[in-house]
This record gives sequence, structure tokens and C-alpha cells, in this order.
Amino acid sequence: MSSTPEDHPGTPPADLRSPEHRRRPPGSRSPEHRRRPPGSRSPVPRVVVIGAGIVGCSLADELTARGWSDVTVLEQGPLPAPGGSTSHAPGLVFRTSPSKTLAQFAAYTIEKFRSLEADGVPCFEQVGGLEVATTPERLADLHRRAGYAASWGIRGEVVSTARCKELWPLLDESVVLGGFHTPDDGLARALLACRVQADRAVARGARFLDRHTVTGIEREDGRVTAVVTDRGVFPADHVVSAAGFWGPVIGCMAGVDVPLQPLAHQYAKTGPLPGRSGATAGAARPILRFQDRDLYFREHADRIGIGSYAHRPMPVDPFAVLAYDEARARDMEMPSSYPFTAEDWAPSWEECRRLLPALRESGIETGFNGVFAFTPDGMPLLGESRRLRGFWLAEAVWVTHSAGAAKAVAEWMVNGRPAVDVHECDHTRFEEAQRSPAYVHERGTQQFVEVYDVLHPLQPKEQPRPLRVSPFYARQQQLGAFFLEGTGWERPHWYEANAPLVDTLGLDLPARDAWSARYWSPVAAAEARTTRERVALYDMTPLRRLEVTGPGALAFLDRMTSNNLRKKPGAVTYTLLLDETGGIRSDLTVARLAPDLFQIGANSPADLDRLLRHAPTGVQVRDITSGTCCIGVWGPLARALVQPLTGDDFSHEGFGYFRVKRTYLGHVPVTAMRLSYVGELGWELYTSADLGLRLWDTLWEAGRELGVIAAGRSALDSLRLEKGYRAWGTDMTDEYTPFEAGLGFAVRMDKEDFVGRAALRRVGDPARRLTPLLLDDPAAVVLGKEPVYLDGTPAGYVTSASYGYTLGRCVAYAWLPAGLATGTGVHIAYFGEKVPATVADEPLFDPEMTRIRR
Repeated sequence: MSSTPEDHPGTPPADLRSPEHRRRPPGSRSPEHRRRPPGSRSPVPRVVVIGAGIVGCSLADELTARGWSDVTVLEQGPLPAPGGSTSHAPGLVFRTSPSKTLAQFAAYTIEKFRSLEADGVPCFEQVGGLEVATTPERLADLHRRAGYAASWGIRGEVVSTARCKELWPLLDESVVLGGFHTPDDGLARALLACRVQADRAVARGARFLDRHTVTGIEREDGRVTAVVTDRGVFPADHVVSAAGFWGPVIGCMAGVDVPLQPLAHQYAKTGPLPGRSGATAGAARPILRFQDRDLYFREHADRIGIGSYAHRPMPVDPFAVLAYDEARARDMEMPSSYPFTAEDWAPSWEECRRLLPALRESGIETGFNGVFAFTPDGMPLLGESRRLRGFWLAEAVWVTHSAGAAKAVAEWMVNGRPAVDVHECDHTRFEEAQRSPAYVHERGTQQFVEVYDVLHPLQPKEQPRPLRVSPFYARQQQLGAFFLEGTGWERPHWYEANAPLVDTLGLDLPARDAWSARYWSPVAAAEARTTRERVALYDMTPLRRLEVTGPGALAFLDRMTSNNLRKKPGAVTYTLLLDETGGIRSDLTVARLAPDLFQIGANSPADLDRLLRHAPTGVQVRDITSGTCCIGVWGPLARALVQPLTGDDFSHEGFGYFRVKRTYLGHVPVTAMRLSYVGELGWELYTSADLGLRLWDTLWEAGRELGVIAAGRSALDSLRLEKGYRAWGTDMTDEYTPFEAGLGFAVRMDKEDFVGRAALRRVGDPARRLTPLLLDDPAAVVLGKEPVYLDGTPAGYVTSASYGYTLGRCVAYAWLPAGLATGTGVHIAYFGEKVPATVADEPLFDPEMTRIRR
């Protein structure tokens, strides 16, 4: 991953410090950089970007292209190769990913770098990509990856062994079962792309200053005001940390948490290969990935570069990484390039020679352990800090996604939001319990281990668990709960105590394929049936709960959300948190408990962050999730279970749908909301965490004679899809409007102004809609993110999917062109098979709502 002449053919050793890049005397300030009074703003904001790697250079280019020309990029090392991860990056850019966002970032990176060149040398070589399978499991996964590619609009196909051999003649075809070829992927010349983008930014007014080590971040009244370096102070309205694996160091100076873990990754280069002495500089063959052994390969003229994730994790303390000159003084090529450990490499070398027999006639000429950043979930860290306004993160971004991520951050800064959905990358996404150094280290390290693993979409991390548990955890264990994990919470997926119900209920379920049978049990079908026929308890504790109080709370929430909240206390309202373009940032349930007291059911930490950013003086917003708990009591016998425990009237007339009451169930004070996420009669019952176990036991004892069971999320997902209930982050994001998502009923265009209203007034008829599908074959199952074909052409993709046990068919929701008539036939690609499905009306179950409203 080191930068060599072969990486950058034709690139002169020119210093980026052309006259436009020349530094001013240390600490000096041009007139436009003089300090302004606190809170004042210039027409062109002053931006300081920390780090001149591929992200920092891309960001400077993107910002200046949007008119923000007052950009200063500070770099502690020498330009053009300052010694961070970019300086040794192998340059692989591949687009196919389970994440649509990462696929979009990579697509833009390719598009942009293909358009850039210097001295006739392009910044991107479109050599394509080839992933080979040597096991049946990997070959099946390549079909799944081909599905992702089709879903996200990427050219790619699963190819035969013979075709793999054509693309990479050095392969031993006897060990290859097939491959996945993506012809538009390729190699970025990362340092050249940095140079070209920096030159473009400088031409628009930016400046790049190397040999400037950041030593502090100045702030005032909760806003960033300047960056302090060893060569002077740089006033700023916005500061962006694009420091790569040094991100936690910069974050510490700003008082902003940056949850990433740097790790070292081995990269080696062979000597010249026999028969390739005439090979031209650069690469001609596709990027080759041998994921069964955690290896990748790229050409360097007559040599092969090889990267390995197969070795033991090598975590690096970002606070202990040497400065550039210190590293050079210790005979290191750069701070991010650690000595090559041959003992770690040896097993991988054997696998390399097994796949590419020609390597048996060569050896390793150079190698090193290069440092780069991993987060606990493997995604970038983007966005502005709420605690320190004007301080932005653009961290944990690899070359693959660099220009796309920089474009998103630039749009965010200039326009107020990116053009693509970035909720998976929003730095606020981690819970407090997921931000400890121990958690970040453990999960970040595991991300390194699993980087090429075949991972099931439901597959949880094994450690550290259990981390967050509800007050009912002991009872759930006694009932044989099978737990999965999300946002640190242990979440029961089903309960083995219910296994006898499969036979008792006479369930006749179709056999599942091995993939969809993972993290699934027929017990989920029994739990769904029992919910429909009797009553079940669901642990809803992990769902986020916020409390909003103060004399301006009603006006604030009514302004921030789309539905009418001006109702008397006791009302619950389903509403949407929109952005200024009308995109769905979240969906909320807002319960008005008192004139100035609201309880909100929300989704992610970003919801809390957004409300806190906009809350006026006198309105308090706080997260009450950890101190409270919730049980969903749902099913036709829910009233028979709950009513005897309270003196309050729980009849339909006395306690209507979307109403809330504070009452007692036995000895336990509860906030009861008449809501249902499964399409059955019932309540969400909230109490404090210390009384949670007593609430569970009270309900369990009262429900014994009714046949109450505990039910898990597997059954809940089936039931909610039968009813057409959306899941934010999966079925809809801020890329979609309420009218596209089928949520127009939650928008009151006739109420006073609310965020997003002006944009929604301008939208025309939707061109796409979230569409319910029923798979034609009762035995067929899909899981989500599969491409949907209309008339043989990819037309959209599946968001959520689950088997509908009440309907006897798998239910899938998909983004498809608007206007498809009920009964229209489509096909869903599942591991290369075309599964027929039909457009259906929604809701698929109980369209008259009689079961909920009885």
C-alpha cells in the first residue's frame, strides 16, 4: 500500500506548494482571516479542514466548487504525501456493498476521479473488479452481491470459472468455482487525485499549509472559533476533522467523541513475475479479491501487490502514532507505515501461491503494515457536532468512498443536508454505551476480522454481550429467549418455551433454504399465530423514548413535525420529522400527557440531536429510554388481560385508539398508550425501569388463564408487515417524501407552517412509491435489499421482507415506479433465482381496522 513510482506513472515529484500554495509566515493572518466578533458571520464562511489526505483534498474541492472559497487545509506532514493512510493506500475502488449509501459514495468517487488527470495521467484506472469463490458458500454469496449491485444500479454479473481465468490468467482455475465481475470498478491514484483536487481548490481561493501540527481547538459559547497549530492560530466558522486515524486526537482537543479504532493491515509487493517483464506501468487486470482467505490483489506493472486481512488484528493507539519527522528518524517510511511482520504474513503467502501458482516462482520484495481506521459498525463518521457547533467530522472514510463522502459533507455544510441518505454514517448514531474506548476497540477490531466474511443481515456481534438489557431479561432467559443484538440491546427474537405451540397449533410451514433459515425458527410462526388469536407480551424497551417539557413545547413540536399536535392532553399522534426538503428524517409517536408535557416514541440518537438543536429557550428535551421500559400487550384478549388489573376504564369507549392514560396496573404506575405495531388490539405499557420486572410478573400472572405468551421480534416483523407498518431507516429515509412512502395521512398541509411544508407544496405526483408485494410461491422467502425486476429490467429494490404467517405468503415492501396496478407481476432476484411476486393492495391484513378498534 506504499506509494511508489509504479503507483503514479508520470507523476512528477512536484511539491503542492506552488505559488498559490505558499505559506504565509507562521501565525500570520491575512485581512480576511482576522478575528471577528463572536457570533458574527461573513458572506463566505471561513473553513479550516484538518488533514490533506484524500478526504481533506476532496472536501476542499467540493466546498470551493460550491462557492465556499475561504478554505484552509492544514496538514502536519509534508505535501504531497503527508504520511497518513492515503499515502500508502492501494487505491481499490469497488462499489458493490450491502449499504446503498456506500455504493453511492463509491459511484461518485469513480465518476469524479475518471474525470481528473494531471500531465496526461488519469486519476482512475477502470480495470474492473473480480471476486472469486473457492467454496460453495462464497459462490452463493457472490450471487447475493450481484443482487446488491442490481439494486443499486451497478453493472456486475456472476461469471464462470473459465471467464475468471480469462480475466486473470494467473489463476489456478481448479480451485475457482466462479466469480463476480464488476467492469466499472478500478484503481484510484490517490495521491494524484489529492494533487489535482487541491490544485482545483487553490484556483478557487483555498490554501494548503503543510508542516502545521494542530495543537488545540478554540471555542466560545458552544461554537468553534479557531484552530491552534504550532505555527499560529487560524480563525474559523467551521472546522472539519478529516484527520483519518488521528481523528480521535483532534476530537479530544475539541471535546468531541470520535469512536474509531485504527488497525494495521498488511500489504506486500512481489518481485518481478516471470513472463511479465514487458508489462506497462500501472495495472491492466481487474482488482482481484480472494475473500475466502481474506486477500486481495492488484497489479503493479510486472509485480503483484497483495493485501491481507487474514492476520491477527493489530490495533494502534492514535495518540501514540509518531509525527512525520519522528517516524522518519526511526527509519519508518511514514507514520502510518509500520514494519512488516513476516510471521503474520506466512500463512497468507501460502494461500496466495495456491490461487496464483506463478507466485511460486517469485517472492516478497517489499511489505509493510499500514494503519487505517475502523468504526464499531464499519461505516464512516460524518456530520456536525451539536455540542460544538461548526465542528464537523469526515472520518473513517476509505479511498473507495472518499469523493462521495466529501461531496455529502460539503452539501451538508453548504445546503443544510446531503443529496443522499447518510443516516448510516451520521456520527450521532452510536448510543452512549457504544462509545466507551473498550467497546470501540472490541467492535472496531471485529470489523477488521470480518471485513471479507459472509455475514447474514441478522447476524449479531458476539462481544461485548450482554451490554444493555431490559428489566425483563431474567424472565426472558427463563423462557429460553433467543437473543439478537441491536444498538447494544439484547432483543428476544423468539422464545424456545413456545416451541410446543408449533405442534399444538398444527402449523404446517414450508421448508426454508439454509440462508433464510439462519436466525429463524418456526417458533416465530407460533408466536405470530398466538398474537392473532390470543395475547402476547412484547418487550419494546429498546425503542427510544424522549420527553419534551416546557411552556413552548407544543408550539415547538408542532413546528418540527408534520401532523397536527394541537390536541387535548390524552391524545397520541403519529407524525413525521421532516427535513427542509420534505424528506423523512424519522417517524414519531407523540403523546400529550399534560399541557406542557410530551412523551415521544423516536428512532435513533439523531432524533434527539435534531430536537435539541432546534429547541427554543424554555423547552427541555431529554432521553428517558434507559430509565424506563415498555411492554406491548397485543392480541384479541389484551383487554381481558389488562382490565382486571386497573379500576380505570379500558373499554373502546373509555380508552380509544391513539389515546394515552396514566394509571396503575396492580401496584405498578404505568403510562398506557392505545397503540399497536402488530395490527391487533392492545396497549404499550410504560413504567420506570425499577418497576419493570414487577410489571412483567403482574401481566404474566394475570394472563396465565388466557394463554398469554412472550413473543419476539421475528413474529413482530411478520405481523407489522402484514399490516403495512413502516420501519424508518429500512423502508424510508430522508431520500423519500411522505407521499412516496404512503404516509401522506401523517401530513397536515393545512396547519401552520412546519419544517418541510414549503418543499412538499412544490412536489408533484410521486414517480416512485413504497409498494407491497406478495411472493407467488408459498414456500419462497426474501430478506431485504434484493433487486425487483419489472419486464426483465431492474426497477427497484426490496426494503423489508418477512413471511406473513397469517397470509401464508412472504410479504415484501419495495421501492418501485409509481402507478403499478394491483396484480402487476414482478420478479425478485434471490441468490440468482428470479422469484415471482405480485403487486398487492395495502394493508394486506384487516384493511377495515376492525381488530385494532374493537
